[in-house]
Amino acid sequence: MVKFPRNVWVLVVAAPWTMSVTSVMVLAGSFLARQIAPRPELATLPIAFVVMGMAGSVVPSIYLMKKWGRRTGHLVGISAALVGSLLAMTASLLGIFSLLLVSSLCFGLSQAFVQQYRFAAIESLDDPKLTPQVLSFLMLSGIVAAFVGPEIAVRGKDWIPSDAGFAGSFLLLALFSLTSFIIMLNFKNPVFKQEVAGSHSRGLAVIARQPVFLLAMLAAVVGNGVMSFLMTATPLSMHDIDGIDLNHTKQVIQSHIIAMFAPSLVTGYLIKRFGIAPVLVAGSLIYVATLTMAWSGHEMLHYWWALVLLGLGWNVLFMGGTTLLSQCYAPQERFKVQALNDFSVFFLQALASLSAGWILFSLGWSGIVMIAAPCVLMILVFCCWYLGHQWRRRSPSQERRA
Repeated sequence: MVKFPRNVWVLVVAAPWTMSVTSVMVLAGSFLARQIAPRPELATLPIAFVVMGMAGSVVPSIYLMKKWGRRTGHLVGISAALVGSLLAMTASLLGIFSLLLVSSLCFGLSQAFVQQYRFAAIESLDDPKLTPQVLSFLMLSGIVAAFVGPEIAVRGKDWIPSDAGFAGSFLLLALFSLTSFIIMLNFKNPVFKQEVAGSHSRGLAVIARQPVFLLAMLAAVVGNGVMSFLMTATPLSMHDIDGIDLNHTKQVIQSHIIAMFAPSLVTGYLIKRFGIAPVLVAGSLIYVATLTMAWSGHEMLHYWWALVLLGLGWNVLFMGGTTLLSQCYAPQERFKVQALNDFSVFFLQALASLSAGWILFSLGWSGIVMIAAPCVLMILVFCCWYLGHQWRRRSPSQERRA
């Protein structure tokens, strides 16, 4: 069995409580916004503001970590989740939609730091070859978040009486954020031994021209964008438009988040066994299956299968893209490359979330699927190109050995 450093264990234990923010907002945030928003099509705006907060905070969060260390950055991120929870609770009690949007920006700030957990874990390793395994291990904490987040939203809903509901959900989320803060106090800034002072650092334009970098970023952009687009629209489409009850909606979101993280048990092994290219192609094909199922009907099982496949495809593309990205830069280049990648990912993810509500209420669920289709086709084509490129590079060496 692989022995991971202490930092990795701290991240794995602390992560679920802050990762729960997203699923709480998908359920509690959407339905709370439906109650207090001036217009129904604005109900997905809080989720969009979470993603916008992530996009706007990525570069500052990374450079804060560069200056003050990973530990301080993670503690700032968890503090933002705590503040956001208390603001959202107040928004529910007072019925103030604008305050809910401010809380969403705080949640977005916190999630920008959460996204850096994977890089902090990689930097804590003595052997870079363990990257796929440690990413798989870290993402298992998402399985806990898959259960915890929706339960926070539903079970805490009536803890505190309010006209709009869900005030207690955000109080409970604040308590979990405080727990995560205490755990993260045990994290120690990794010493990145491979970084050499004064080493040459390439410009971003040079790094970004690498086909491998472009594919890694495209996998992340499309993977996260399509996932956020469909996931944001799902609760409102199920519950408000198709009349499916809240518990079934909760189960679909839970199953989706489990599917996002449970495959991490094997994704790292598959990358190591078959390589990154076949895994990326597989993730793209799973997204094709997702849209096929989403198009086929509006029953609870149609949503369930579509969201489970969506989570599985996201996991494969995310793991493959992150592993590929780590091969694109030298140690001294890591912060600026991570900043460019994550800003691009979350900026486009913010656009997807921001438009999901308007498109859903204007064009319906079928409109959501049709708009996602060209993006999925694009990533499939690029991943197949990369797989063919890898095969062409391998063939001459295999012939020489023969």
